[in-house]
Amino acid sequence: MSAAILQQDPHRTRDECENVLEVAIGREVRAFRHQSGMTVAELSRRTGLSIGMLSKIENGNTSPSLNTLQSLAHALSVPLTSFFRRFEDVHHAVHTRSGEGVEIERRGTRAGHQYNLLGHLGANTTGVVVEPYLITLSSDADVFPTFQHEGIETIYMLEGEIDYRHGKAVFSLKPGDTLFFDADTPHGPEKLVNLPARFLSVIAYPQRK
Repeated sequence: MSAAILQQDPHRTRDECENVLEVAIGREVRAFRHQSGMTVAELSRRTGLSIGMLSKIENGNTSPSLNTLQSLAHALSVPLTSFFRRFEDVHHAVHTRSGEGVEIERRGTRAGHQYNLLGHLGANTTGVVVEPYLITLSSDADVFPTFQHEGIETIYMLEGEIDYRHGKAVFSLKPGDTLFFDADTPHGPEKLVNLPARFLSVIAYPQRK
């Protein structure tokens, strides 16, 4: 597989100045303007704001009034509140130490299948729930390619070897292998080749309102 070029810099960190409201608003205005393919001059014509004022707003050098923000929101066709999203974001991290994952029984759990929930992010601004599991299959584990649920799932094989079914396809998973799939299609381990087997399963699905 050829190397792909990421569109985002995974090493970029948020500048501390983004915690300043004016800077956060300015960056959102600039981002929405770029997304719409609009120049500063065109935005100036649509809002009646001078190019100099728009430059100050985008660079975080001035605090725009609510009327100004309303004009910008209308011109850029975005909600007024979208200018504050970067400033208001709350970010969470869950640290689970080795052996401390919560052992649970998921719907459809069979004999010999141990599920340890490693964390849970649900109430977030992305509208997505993420659940990472450490799954261990012991020597007396059942096979059942019958899991089916909403969202997407990623499996990363840590130990052992299994044949994993997704729909009509069967994949041989060995340590280091990854399987990424639509979880709405029936899936599950079909053949336990080398046990015990352990793998990480990360499930992401839309946050229910």
